[in-house]
Formats: sequence, structure tokens, C-alpha cells
Amino acid sequence: MSTAPAERRPDVTTVLPWVASFLKPYRWRVLAAMLFLLIGSVAWLALGQGVRLLVDDGFGSGDPGRLTNIMLMILLITAISATAVFCRFYLMTWLGERVSADIRNRVYQHMLRLSPAFYSETRTGEVISRFTADTTVLQSVVGSSLSMALRSAVTATGGLLMMAFTSLKMTALVLVAVPLVLVPIFILGKLVRRMARASQDRLADIGAHVDESLHEIHTVQSYGHEAQDQQHFAAKIEQVMSAAKQRIFYRALLIGLVMLLSITAITLVGWVGALDVLAGRVSAGELTAFLFYAVLVAGAVATISEVIGEIQRAAGATERLIELAEMPVDIAVPATPALLCLPVAGALVFEQVSFYYPGLSEQTVLQQLNLAIKPGERVALVGPSGAGKSTLFQLLQRFYNLPEGRILLDGVDISHLDPAVLRAQFALVPQDAVIFADTVLENVRYGRPEASVQQVIAACTAACADEFIQQLPDGYQSQLGERGVRLSGGQKQRIAIARAMLADRPLLLLDEATSALDAASEYYVKQALEQLMQGKTTLIIAHRLTTVLHADRILVLDKGQLIASGKHSELMRNCPLYQQLAELQFLSADSVA
Repeated sequence: MSTAPAERRPDVTTVLPWVASFLKPYRWRVLAAMLFLLIGSVAWLALGQGVRLLVDDGFGSGDPGRLTNIMLMILLITAISATAVFCRFYLMTWLGERVSADIRNRVYQHMLRLSPAFYSETRTGEVISRFTADTTVLQSVVGSSLSMALRSAVTATGGLLMMAFTSLKMTALVLVAVPLVLVPIFILGKLVRRMARASQDRLADIGAHVDESLHEIHTVQSYGHEAQDQQHFAAKIEQVMSAAKQRIFYRALLIGLVMLLSITAITLVGWVGALDVLAGRVSAGELTAFLFYAVLVAGAVATISEVIGEIQRAAGATERLIELAEMPVDIAVPATPALLCLPVAGALVFEQVSFYYPGLSEQTVLQQLNLAIKPGERVALVGPSGAGKSTLFQLLQRFYNLPEGRILLDGVDISHLDPAVLRAQFALVPQDAVIFADTVLENVRYGRPEASVQQVIAACTAACADEFIQQLPDGYQSQLGERGVRLSGGQKQRIAIARAMLADRPLLLLDEATSALDAASEYYVKQALEQLMQGKTTLIIAHRLTTVLHADRILVLDKGQLIASGKHSELMRNCPLYQQLAELQFLSADSVA
């Protein structure tokens, strides 16, 4: 099953309930915002009656006291409206920020549960774009545009009612023009929404390109690829502009048509009303109030037509967020997880294990693998590139589901375990050490956050890392930069080894943990690893002769199959592939060291 995010396409009927689910915990603030919105709209509508009184009673009566009272009433209505606008704006803006934050939390939580299969098919930069740019668009709509649309809808409805109260004849003429205004909103609105989705997709491509090129900046600059990358980036920018240009054109056309039709209708109705004033059928104040309401309604409709473009754009962005937030989790927690007997002994059994990566069923990585590893045994995995060594590590931690066969840990099928419980039994030291943009202290206790500073220092001392850490500007509080850019390869490796030592888990996965160390550091780290491996089941992807010599057993893998097993001396006599690897890989690597 493909996990590509483009497969699922939520529609507007799923977008609105999804966003509403994030507003539900703050229902009282939403209701308060709606109340202030209603108060503000009613105040604006009452202002029209104030204008009518000002024309008919204030100017017409010739009484300065009456005029003063009407002006004070208008100021009071304005003050009420301004207060309501402040409260509504504050609450809606807060809701926009809060909903955006909650959505980011929800999406990030789900992203952490997605398997490596998803990230192997989806560019990280595209995911980041959805996570940041799309939530920003949604935040703007919830915090501002949606409020404007609701306020305009209430104002337009109230304005029409007040227009009808003032003059049914002129209101009927206005209603004849309403369908002409709504037609472009419905027709062009759909186009704007579709183009907004395309524009967000092109923007995600840019995010993916920037993420990739900046993360690999050393390679980019080493090969002088800056000009080509700039050209690729410029081409993607033009794609964004092309998609945006169409969206902007139709949105501008929508706004222009609505304004043209609305003002034309008001002008024609005003002309009819002026004739009625001359004929004595309505007063000048009533016509003024009617035109005030007509302008108010026209402005509200124009605002809705303008905001609808933003809402359509947000709908496209929300669809992308829903796709990400509801992406199926391949490695799910069983309904009733099995339990491991504590303490975990570390016995591993592979039964008829066959595996291929998702979407690549024709390329089998492991074939009918049968293997048993005893508790506390040290096993070295050797074989040419592509033999399946790293795949075994990933399957042990259940980063992929097995299409065939099963893996047992202490007699329990790992597919029946909670993945978090399973992975908590393994400590991993990869060949390319992973360092996070944080302090030394937090990097080391990544797998054991509750560890004390003293325990971290003890682990670093055992990993032969304390000496160089103390020489850093802030010692254990030193920031290591993105991907540990401030450390050498050997220093990164020792941090990773200290992390595994501190985790102190019953099974160790070592991808030649000493390969990046100099001879002096390797001597001390191997002593520390020797102590760490005591009583622990250890699997080592081996590239050095010294590693395989100290293993209890060596497994030779080739093309996904176990072709030989034994000690170094046995394999040198009985396994031609191992002999070749020993001569070309182990012995040469050891000689260089």
C-alpha cells in the first residue's frame, strides 16, 4: 500500500468538521466572539437609523438640542461598536493562534508515528511545508478572514432587513440584482480554491528543494553546484508564480465583478429612490438611511467575495493537513499488546523471514531467513553491500511490517508487542552518528531523559568522550549545532556510544561503532564497549577484522540469504565469500587502521 500523501483528497465536507473539532475545546470563547460580532453588527445597523434621524429630525426640525441628542446617540452607538470590534478581534485572533498551535501539535504527534516507509516516499521539505505554511494560512483565516466573513454575512442580512423596513419597493429592486452578484462568487470561488491547492503544492516543492540543498551544503559547494541549484530553484519559483498568477487573476476578477454589480445596483436603486423623494413617497432621511444600508450590504458582499478567496485557499491548505494528520500508520499498536517477561533476556529468533521494501516487491532483500541468537551472544553480521545487514536492524526494531515469517524476542512475536516497548529494549549506535542541534548533555541522555548529570558524565567518561567535551566552550552545556557540525566524526561517534551506554538496554545494535575513531580512542572505547556488552545480546555489522575476531559467531549474508555461520577460522576454511571479504575488506581496513 502506497503512503504517498497525494492519494487522499478530503473535500470541503470534511474540512469544516475537522477545523470545528479544534475549536470545540474553546467553545465559550467562540460563543463570546460570536456575541461581540453580533453586537458590533447590530450597532452598525443602528447607526443607519441614527443617520435617518439626523437628516429628518436633526436638520429638519431646526432644534439644536434635538440635533445634539442625536449626535450623542450616534457617538454612543459608535463607542459600543468599537468596543465590540476590539473584543471580537482579540478573541478571533487568539483562536486563530490557538487552533494553529493545536493543529501543529496534532500533526507533529502523528508524524512521529509514521513509519520510515512514509518518509522514504515523501520529501521531508514537503512535509515541513505542510506543517508550517499550511497551518499559517489556516491561522490567518480562523483569526481574521473567517471573522470578517461572518461579520459581513450578519451585516448583509441585517442590512437587507433594515432596507425592507425602510422601503419594500427599493429592497425588491435590490434583491433582483443579488443573484447577479452571487453567480461570480460561486463560479469563480471554485476555481480559486482549486488553484489555491495547486499553489500550495508548488510551494511545498520549494520547501523540499531548500531543505535538501541546505542540509547538503557541503556537497553542493564541494562540487560547485551552486549555479545549477539556483537555476532549479528559480524554475520552481516560476512554477509557484505561474500557479499564483492564475489564482490572483480569478480572485481579482471575482472582487471586481462583485464591486461593479453591487455599486451599479445601488446607483440604479438610488435613482429610483430619488424620484420617490421628489414625488413625496419617502422622506430624504429614509432614502439616506436606505442608501446607507445599501452601501453597508454592498461592502459586506464585497468583503465576503474578497475573503472567500482566502477561505478557499485555507480549504486547500486544510485538505493537505488532513491528509497528513490522517495518513495511515503502518506500524500500529496491537489492540491487545503482548507483554515481555522482565528482565528481558534478549533471545532472538528469525523464522522464515522474507522481506522487500514497500512498493518494491520484485526486489527481495531477505529470503527465507532462519536464525536463532542466544541471550548475551555477540553476533557479527558480514556481507557485501545490499546483503540485508542494515535491513535486519530495521526489522528487529519493527520499522517495517514483515510480509512473510516472524521475529521472536524471548519467544514473543514482535508484531504483537507495542512498538514503543519493543524499541525500548534496543540501544543503537549507527555508523553515521546522529547528533541533534542541542547541548552535549541532552544529546547523550536522548534515550534516557531522566538521567542525572553525573550519570551522563560517567557514560561519556566510559566512552572516552569526557576529555574533549570538557574542552568545549561550555562543557556539557555546549551547543553542538545542526547535525553536530561543531564535532569531528570521531567525536560524534563517541557521543553516540555514550548515549547507548547511558540507555543501558538488554540488546545492542552496533553498526561498526568504532569505525570513525583513531587508534588511541578506539582502544579505550573498545574497553568500554566490552564492559557494556557484558550480559547483553549484541548484533554488530562488521567492517573490521578486530570486530569479527571477538564475536561469538559470525553470520555471512549474501543477497538476503544466510550462507554461512561460524568462527573466523572456520569461515576462512569453508566460505569462499568470507575469504574474499576478509582479504578485501577486513584485512585491508585493519591494516589502514
